[in-house]
Amino acid sequence: QVQLVESGGGSVQAGGSRRLSCAASTRTSSIYVMAWFRQAPGKEREFVTAIRGSGHDTWYADSVKGRFTASGDNAKNTVYLQMNSLKSEDTAVYYCAGRLHFIVDVTRPDYYDYWGQGTQVTVSS
Repeated sequence: QVQLVESGGGSVQAGGSRRLSCAASTRTSSIYVMAWFRQAPGKEREFVTAIRGSGHDTWYADSVKGRFTASGDNAKNTVYLQMNSLKSEDTAVYYCAGRLHFIVDVTRPDYYDYWGQGTQVTVSS
């Protein structure tokens, strides 16, 4: 059983930055892909970004492209989400997810094996 623990959430003003971390209980090098999803109140969970191989491959939702950056540190078994130029619509609970084996579509939450407990990010305008 892989455990994922997110941290770094909090409140930030619009235009500001925040960095989220996701620490895994196993070697991240053994995980096929790690991803970040988010869920705002009353909305479905949506894909934000995914990362493979400490950043060798990355995918981003159009809504965050150019503002958010995913990275990983296999030595620390941790992935990060650097969020810049935050907007009020980025307010959500952010979840880290891990998939052990190959998948074609990294944006589908139902394909992921493990999830963190989530961390709240609130952006005030």
